[in-house]
Amino acid sequence: MIESLQHLPPAAGSNGELAAQFTDLAPPLSARQAALEAARCLYCYDAPCMNACPTGIDVAGFIRNIQDDNIDGAAYGILKANIFGGSCARVCPTEILCEQSCVRNNPVERDPVRIGLLQRYALDNARFSGHPFTRAPATGKTIAVVGAGPAGLSCAHRLALLGNDVVVYEAREKAGGLNEFGIAKYKLPGDFAQEEVDFLMAIGGIRIEYGCRLGENLVLADLHTRYDAVFLGLGLGASRALGLTGEDAPGLMAATDYIAALRQADDLSRLPVPRRAIVIGAGNTAVDMAVQIKRLGAEDVTLVYRRGLESMSATGHEIEIAKANFVRIRTWAAPLEVLLDTDGRVAGMRFEQTRMEEGRLVRTGAFVEIAADAVFKAIGQGMCEDGLGDALVREGDRIRVDAQFRTAIPGIYAGGDCIAPGQDLTVQAVQHGKLAAHAIHADIQTSTEAAWPT
Repeated sequence: MIESLQHLPPAAGSNGELAAQFTDLAPPLSARQAALEAARCLYCYDAPCMNACPTGIDVAGFIRNIQDDNIDGAAYGILKANIFGGSCARVCPTEILCEQSCVRNNPVERDPVRIGLLQRYALDNARFSGHPFTRAPATGKTIAVVGAGPAGLSCAHRLALLGNDVVVYEAREKAGGLNEFGIAKYKLPGDFAQEEVDFLMAIGGIRIEYGCRLGENLVLADLHTRYDAVFLGLGLGASRALGLTGEDAPGLMAATDYIAALRQADDLSRLPVPRRAIVIGAGNTAVDMAVQIKRLGAEDVTLVYRRGLESMSATGHEIEIAKANFVRIRTWAAPLEVLLDTDGRVAGMRFEQTRMEEGRLVRTGAFVEIAADAVFKAIGQGMCEDGLGDALVREGDRIRVDAQFRTAIPGIYAGGDCIAPGQDLTVQAVQHGKLAAHAIHADIQTSTEAAWPT
């Protein structure tokens, strides 16, 4: 955890000065800007932007409502498809989804309708007189959801909307999952993530039990027996290892652990900050880590990836954010050795230069050393295995499900990052939870009790 960095000095500057570095990445649209942007929409028949949205939001419909000054109607249309529409408007990679598909995104105009900002405008400015959704008559069924992240809470909300009761089991002390603990602070600033959870919970019929972890004080077989169905929205909580000697040395830690500490910090000036940092990885989490440690005051931050820039999984938009924050990106370098000082603490890393030969990544025998006071690994997440047992069929380290999100055990479903295949996107996790809820609701109306496999 972050104790690995306690030998480093705290961030320079006051909490207020540092907090100013973590305001909204993109400022919200004004009413005038929203009206002008909405007027650019062509309201396409069979709109490609809607087809590109993993949650199927009627993009043209909600933009037309903004144009007609029906903000509540726009917000309702978004939330009906995506109960996490507020956070998705801020963190969703719209540049490779709906906005990439916008018909205005062409060589002549090269400027799609700013769908993400319009979605945020609608939800930020909606003024519902009460909760916009009403629960269906009670079904008498109760479902257990494991994990209070976007997938689990999306599933819980839709199940509650359909008239079921839901008990959510969450290992941490707060709900929200990735939105609360894993997103860059400048993307979801303040208490937005918790406000969104509170809004979702207002539907009623959902109870969250905190401090409940599979394999410790929660048994999957017991949940299977006690509830009409179980949904697993476990996410990917285990940071992958580099497999290098010295990986446990002070100064080397998972990027996700630092991001979580940053998001939960009451006083940013108390966070340990290295003068020089290395971030190993190529995805959006790596960029989030690099940018945030730079904004906290690190003088030199290098993001290192073993392949070329074109192979990075971070979007072009994210890479531009890194460059704008003076993060150095070093490609074609594979981690080889953790360098330690005389006290056994991280002093840097040695990398071996790589290249592509006949479609294969090969090492060249040339080496480069980069000095650093801390190294953050952002090389992907795996699923925590504890408590799942052997009955669930896997694909790699993820849970295999069918088209209805059913696992190999009748009555147990799964969705979000813990299943295969997946894009590890918040918006996709929300969709998984929603679709799984409909499958669960349909199945439990007619299903007979299934026994735990022996």
